[in-house]
Amino acid sequence: MKSPFPGMDPYIEACGLWEDFHKHLIEQIAWQLADSTPERYIVRTGERFYLVLVESEGKTAHPFLPDVSVTTPRGRKKGSKKGGAALAESAITEEPRILRAFIEEEHRETFVEIYETAPERRLVTTIEVLSPSNKRPGTEGWDLYQRKRQSLLLDRVNLVEIDLLRGGQRMPMLDAWPDSPFILMVARARKPHACLVWEGHFQHPLPAIPIPLTKPDPDMSLSLQPLLDTIYQRFRYAQSIDYAVELTPPMNTEESAWCRQRLQTPPVE
Repeated sequence: MKSPFPGMDPYIEACGLWEDFHKHLIEQIAWQLADSTPERYIVRTGERFYLVLVESEGKTAHPFLPDVSVTTPRGRKKGSKKGGAALAESAITEEPRILRAFIEEEHRETFVEIYETAPERRLVTTIEVLSPSNKRPGTEGWDLYQRKRQSLLLDRVNLVEIDLLRGGQRMPMLDAWPDSPFILMVARARKPHACLVWEGHFQHPLPAIPIPLTKPDPDMSLSLQPLLDTIYQRFRYAQSIDYAVELTPPMNTEESAWCRQRLQTPPVE
């Protein structure tokens, strides 16, 4: 079954499918680019990892500084009357408290890299699909990605940044981002301060974006929408998505009305 949305389906993020979707999208991008790059380039997938704290509502990245503070019992107040200890003991409840365990889990994020092999092996372009932790300031995922992002822009490596998440904080820029649900950005190595930005929506298909190589080779074209459609249908996301859940962040009035109408119309097979 097809997604009811012609563009990026926002319910993939809302229904806990993002980690699975991210993995498959990276695979699809790598396969498509590997099939179309000139012979003097190779396409590889890379990986970074960090620890996240597993909470009841999902995985949350943390800079891990466990709480090791010690709480000492309060002493008796001076002048307490005889029998006060017995009253205190009788006030203690025997009902258990529920506390969240501190559980660390390794979180992995994959990305795509294009290397030039001649005259020597050199990283030419990196393609990143942002994860929720990349968009949470103050977390390990945010800090690691910001350091990598800055190093790529300074080291004259082309950066393709794909943000298909409505939640979280957008990447730091000198200019304001477009007011659109999703963002596609290409920062060329020769012009890192003049990034090309495309708006992404769920109302219409995502645009194809250029993937820069080195001169004299022309850009390749990456068509994202067919990849999204393939993932949705091949892995049967329709069986795992509840289109009645509330989206976070909430949509504006116009977007909400469009979505309600769209979801009432079954997708065409």
